[in-house]
Amino acid sequence: MGANTSQVSDLSENQSLHTLIGTESISENDPFWNQLISFTFISPTNSGDSRLLEEAVIPLAKILIENNPRTGNFGALVRIFLGRTKELKISTECQDQLFIWQAHNALFMIRCLLKVFIREMTEEELHLQFSYQERAPGTCDAGSEDLLEELMCNLVHLVVEVPLLDITYSILFEAVTTMLVLLSYQLFHKDILRDGLIYQYLMKGRCLSLTSRLVKTLLYNFIRQEKCPPPATHIFEQHSEGGGLFYGLASGVASGLWSVFTLGGAGSKPGLDQEQNPLPLSNQSLLLLLVLANLTDGPNGCPNPYRQAVTCFKNTQDTSSIPTEQHHTFQINFNSLYTALCDQQRSDQATLLLYTLLHQNTNMRTYMLSRTDMENLVMPILEILYHVEDRNSHHVYMALIILLILTEDDTFNRSIHEVVLKNITWYSERSLTEISLGSLLILVVIRTIQFNMTRTRDKYLHTNCLAALANMSAQFRCLHQYAAQRIISLFALLSKKHNKVLEQATQSLRGTQGGDDSSVLPDYAQDLNVIEEVIRMMLEIINSCLSNSLHHNPNLVYALLYKRELFEQFRTHPSFQDIMQNLDTVIGFFSQRLEIAGTDLSVERVQEVIMKGAQALPKERLKKFPELKFKYVEEDQPEDFFIPYVWSLVFNSGVGLHWSPTGIELFSMDSG
Repeated sequence: MGANTSQVSDLSENQSLHTLIGTESISENDPFWNQLISFTFISPTNSGDSRLLEEAVIPLAKILIENNPRTGNFGALVRIFLGRTKELKISTECQDQLFIWQAHNALFMIRCLLKVFIREMTEEELHLQFSYQERAPGTCDAGSEDLLEELMCNLVHLVVEVPLLDITYSILFEAVTTMLVLLSYQLFHKDILRDGLIYQYLMKGRCLSLTSRLVKTLLYNFIRQEKCPPPATHIFEQHSEGGGLFYGLASGVASGLWSVFTLGGAGSKPGLDQEQNPLPLSNQSLLLLLVLANLTDGPNGCPNPYRQAVTCFKNTQDTSSIPTEQHHTFQINFNSLYTALCDQQRSDQATLLLYTLLHQNTNMRTYMLSRTDMENLVMPILEILYHVEDRNSHHVYMALIILLILTEDDTFNRSIHEVVLKNITWYSERSLTEISLGSLLILVVIRTIQFNMTRTRDKYLHTNCLAALANMSAQFRCLHQYAAQRIISLFALLSKKHNKVLEQATQSLRGTQGGDDSSVLPDYAQDLNVIEEVIRMMLEIINSCLSNSLHHNPNLVYALLYKRELFEQFRTHPSFQDIMQNLDTVIGFFSQRLEIAGTDLSVERVQEVIMKGAQALPKERLKKFPELKFKYVEEDQPEDFFIPYVWSLVFNSGVGLHWSPTGIELFSMDSG
């Protein structure tokens, strides 16, 4: 960096940088600062290049850490930046691109240095680095100015005050990124951080009054999905001979600088070739929003104001007054937010935002459930679950919990069977030329259960899948024949697994008779217990459908009759006798009608008999069971799950940010 620097390899030789990190103090009035921050730099375009930049900065930053207590040059650089940001709004209005560009460069340098500082020192030591000024070696200023808090507040002000335009895109992106870097102490701690200087600045300091504006701005950055402006919009005019203080600024300056915004794709894993991310500000704003919303409540029980803002904002169309007891609330365009959420579900962070809003913001949940185009939201979620093999487990959990929350609503459960979809291209097991959204949802959830049974064997995943099916079961309508078949096929798979474990347990028992090794048996008993719980749940789901909407689901009755022998073994089983009564009644009733209809019946004739029989079966013949209803409840101390998850997203998806895996304590490198 410094005037005319163009690539990472030049950094170690750059004279301006050596002056900054050296042993001599530089006055804030020195022309040196103008030269230092008038650089052109081919910024990283992927994770590999970000790593190279980091590696080049580390030795320089370490020298500065040694010399800064005597020179105070880091604090001087921060003050140079702060001085320029006071003019940013005016510069934007005057289209003063050079001024904005220099402010951006100063912040970019601060961010690169801070990233190394944070890895090398505690928050208290970082605070000291901000406080050093030119004076006798080893002493520091005892004045009242807190430069670190000043920087944090300044960044918040910058994000909320400066309008998003082509000429401000870079500095807004850099401000959001620097805030993420300042919060990144959490990466290097296994325990969840519940206090600290930077935490206090955000929770209690001068930043607090801007909470709702910051959350609203970050949400709008996500909503707007602004692409990085093309280099042509930033090219500066050639200045007069010599260029004055802006040494080396020629018309081609910007094309290199602005490539900082075509960095690696969201959700990529480190080490892979990352796609270019055309929406860096949108992505980074969403990551910062998730980090802020998932900060823990204060040590004295003071609630996280950023979470409060996320959970209580209202629609711009809502004219009702905001309750006075609701702090940090604001209004935002729900239609625009809904559209952005539908468009961006391929990324973990957008799915996590959708989960957060559905679970915690009742205004947004009510709005989403009232939409008549829910397929635009549900289809991307189903696609995540369908490609379960390619997704990390956390993304799959979030998608599944979103479905569970949606299925808590009966109107949703009814309406999804009225939405007819054509040609689902991503569903490859079978050609689905026409199917209801409800039937497709059932197919995908059952496929997820089957995948889990053969691969991950995660009880939590099973429970949530079955809970979603159970919530929907009373409202099943006109099930597609393939969906009906898959329900019965899943039961067949469970039945087969049950018999296999039962046989293994019996053989094991025989083998241990006469011996004293009985430790193997409890494992089989536990496996059998889990499988029987799942079988019971599947029987309840089938029973719920038959009891509530038998006449709407001839395809399920057909599939049940076709595989009726599957259910024989469970009729006398003590765990299933009660729930089997209704299935026995239905199977017996329709079997008798088919016998009367004759032999060698065509499929069409069987379906006709079922349709007529469904109207004739008296409802009182079926025993009433309590309604199947499950509600999602967050576990105690949800931060133990969400904070590591959010930071793993920042680690993997932060645009232009590279952290060495060494020293990361919050999560293991193979998590998610």
